[in-house]
Amino acid sequence: MVASVAVLSDVHGALPALEAVLAEPDVAAAERIVLTGDIAAGPLPVQTLDLLTSLGERVVWVRGNAERELVHVARGGTSEHQVSTWAGRQLRPDQVELLDGLPHPVTLDVDDFGPVLFCHGTPRDDDEVVLVDSSLARWADVLSSVPDEVRTVVCGHTHMPFQRLVDRRLVVNPGSVGMSYGRPGPHWALLRDAVVSLRVTSVDLDALADAVVAASTFPGAAEWADEYTRTAYSDAEALTAFAPRDGRTVT
Repeated sequence: MVASVAVLSDVHGALPALEAVLAEPDVAAAERIVLTGDIAAGPLPVQTLDLLTSLGERVVWVRGNAERELVHVARGGTSEHQVSTWAGRQLRPDQVELLDGLPHPVTLDVDDFGPVLFCHGTPRDDDEVVLVDSSLARWADVLSSVPDEVRTVVCGHTHMPFQRLVDRRLVVNPGSVGMSYGRPGPHWALLRDAVVSLRVTSVDLDALADAVVAASTFPGAAEWADEYTRTAYSDAEALTAFAPRDGRTVT
């Protein structure tokens, strides 16, 4: 049983954003830091993984779809995403093995919460999309494999922070550390004392973007930082883009 958990999702190799979140007092004090996937697919993959592995057993790793993608690229494949193709080719062999061995999902016993299930997309599929306003029938389907004793599920993947009840089960998305949608800035969540807190770290977005560009050798780093660090896609834009993957028709 752990007393407190900081949840960091979708870091996407944005090392300066990760560093800002790790400097938060409540993250520094958390007994565990859970990474709910898509950790390194971005402009600073090697450095991001090195920082997180240096934190040792405090960090609990959960596989995201981007981890599978980076391993595929590192072993000779390609990705439809330019940054992922580049990032996968930067990884050292030990980092490829680390990502290839990550579990999905992971369950931890947390004080005042009981067993909490941490996943990326959904408990059954790291690439499945489910949204804050998905129907109860859709939620019931994607949570159908979750044991009854698990009353809290934490997911990532869509980069949009929310918490909602689904038939008396709490579902949480901490948002994204490195590629936030909705509100700009690094997002994360804290589970402590029976309360889930959705947090955003206050940073100078231009300084954060400049730091990404200065440290990365990715040829498209400046464009990446402009699109994902200096600004953020709105929640409306993101929900519209994800709607077909949630089984909806966009009109």
